[in-house]
Amino acid sequence: MYVHVQVVAKAREERVVRKKEAYYLIHVREPAQQNRANERIRELIALEFRVALPRVRIINGHHSPSKLLAIADR
Repeated sequence: MYVHVQVVAKAREERVVRKKEAYYLIHVREPAQQNRANERIRELIALEFRVALPRVRIINGHHSPSKLLAIADR
């Protein structure tokens, strides 16, 4: 399954907002430096879909606020 994510880094509070079927807006407290925000995004998506962290991969957008994530089947 593929999920499109729009990220707001260095937000005051963390939240995951589902906009459409496979489109999420995610606010993370981590800065977009040294891959910290990307790792937190993976953690939040894994919690949202109730899968293990290694099953969530960033396919596209490693250096962009707009990302495409792949979630492996349970």
